[in-house]
Amino acid sequence: MPGIVGLLTRMPRQRAEPELLRMVEAQRHEAFYTTGTWMDESLGVYVGWTARKGSFSDGMPLWNERGDVALVFSGEEFPEPGTARRLKERGHEVGTDGPSYLVHLYEEDQTFPAALNGRFHGLLTDRTRGTATLFNDRYGMHRIYYHESKEAFYFAAEAKAILTVRPELRRADPRGLGEFVACGCVLENRTLFAGVHVLAGAAAWVFRNGSIERKQTYFQPREWENQTLLEPEPYYRELRENFSRNLSRYFIGRERIAMSLTGGLDTRMIMAWQRSPPRSLPCYTFGGMFRDCRDVGVARQVARECEQSHEVIRVSEEFLSGFPRHAERTVYLTDGCVDVSHSPDLYVNERAREIAPIRMTGNYGGEILRRVVAFKPVDPLPGLFRPELLAQVRRARETYAELLRGHALSFAAFKQAPWSHYGLLALEQTQLSLRSPYLDNDFVRTVFRAPESAFVNNDVSLRLIADGNTALRQIPTDRGAGGPRGRFRAAASRGFLEFLFKAEYGCDYGMPQWVARVDRHLSPFRLERLFLGRHKFYHFRVWYRDALSGYVREMLLDPRTLCRPYLERNRLEVVVRDHLKGNRNYTTEIHKMLTLELLHRAFLDPK
Repeated sequence: MPGIVGLLTRMPRQRAEPELLRMVEAQRHEAFYTTGTWMDESLGVYVGWTARKGSFSDGMPLWNERGDVALVFSGEEFPEPGTARRLKERGHEVGTDGPSYLVHLYEEDQTFPAALNGRFHGLLTDRTRGTATLFNDRYGMHRIYYHESKEAFYFAAEAKAILTVRPELRRADPRGLGEFVACGCVLENRTLFAGVHVLAGAAAWVFRNGSIERKQTYFQPREWENQTLLEPEPYYRELRENFSRNLSRYFIGRERIAMSLTGGLDTRMIMAWQRSPPRSLPCYTFGGMFRDCRDVGVARQVARECEQSHEVIRVSEEFLSGFPRHAERTVYLTDGCVDVSHSPDLYVNERAREIAPIRMTGNYGGEILRRVVAFKPVDPLPGLFRPELLAQVRRARETYAELLRGHALSFAAFKQAPWSHYGLLALEQTQLSLRSPYLDNDFVRTVFRAPESAFVNNDVSLRLIADGNTALRQIPTDRGAGGPRGRFRAAASRGFLEFLFKAEYGCDYGMPQWVARVDRHLSPFRLERLFLGRHKFYHFRVWYRDALSGYVREMLLDPRTLCRPYLERNRLEVVVRDHLKGNRNYTTEIHKMLTLELLHRAFLDPK
């Protein structure tokens, strides 16, 4: 994912600069990335960056008029309207678009970067004060990895940049590994690598002479948790006011924007209130190879109602033929933060970039508005891992349970989002910029004032859609929410769609083992094809069994894989054999084992 890299150190330039250049190169993954470096020996600052050409943060560093303040910024910021104009009125030189205003905000606002709104990180140097400040957004979504050594403080948007210059860190962290196996992500700002950590959200760490002076935090979730709750109607009015007023910020900029439209509520809310001129907002939906899924059908209706174009980006046979490359890149690009099941997301986002470099999404809407819990610990298959790793898996369950005891919305916004959702975001942002209005500061602050009744159903979302565009309220979602208000008809529709959703899950990831044994004998009839593709655009159970069986066998039965110290070799051999024969369903286990093996080969094995 594009971002900053660097080191803060008193090492001589002839040692620090080559390390900086190697770190930058480790993050340059695409021909459409730009790179650069900037150094200030007097402050001990060596910083570099990668950015998409033409993106918001292309063109670093930013300077004030006196040349004593420099800012290297990555990500996007969505300011209050008129911010640039107000800064010009105060005598600052501010460009017509882009981030040039940010360095002047620092000069005008003593709380900087507390007022910034978006997903970002940056390094700000002030020669007058003799300081450098490393900061990120309040959610920690634009991630910064770091490592503290005697020689330097290393930081980077991707862990691999640090591993490139500190090869001794190419060791798995046992606790992080256990959390990844149990939860699909690493918790509490740990990583998969021993000695490499993640900067917590709302950080503003101050350095002087290449060393840490203060580890500051500019925001605490309790500031929003301690607000007075509102009654249902005042809450709805305030939420609607914030959403409708601030949404337009996310459609401003110098780059083309396209709408990643689904069949759900959250993209529908955006379409209801944005009201773009006809044919000005291209829309697309990700689809599969069996049939148009519900997302595609519903999104097509929504786009037509809003007079926008719509196309389907399909996961095709081309994806399957290139799966080894997609899987390896998925693990490598995200430093192992997502498993290979997200390789279709890399494939479709490469194609989405051809439509527009900015992808507008409804991401995090369900998590914020409805407090959806999107991940939880899952016990691994008995006998697959050795006791030492299983002890860390149990510890991960205990850690998760403790984290869940806090404020439910804080868990969704400040823990689930930067830990569980980060990996997919990082993968997608290697190709384009993702935007979502659902982590807007004003919006989230308002949701913290919601009465408990606002979270029990979809009524708030449906009402927002109806108030923005009544016709969009009449189109049922992919799961049957909304639509005509006739009680019996709506209930019947939801029941049928829910049946199809569960039937597809039962034919794919969730197929019980006894059903898999029966399904093996029915495979000539392809009965699974009746349900696959109704809601999802990827189907790894049958892909691993059929089209990808050679790759699964080659990777997981390789002697290198079978000798990993945390694995029970015989059990893995049985898992692979039984899934490929089709008489068992070990889809999630194969996801996990392929990911761990690719992680070893990319980062942990001796080079």
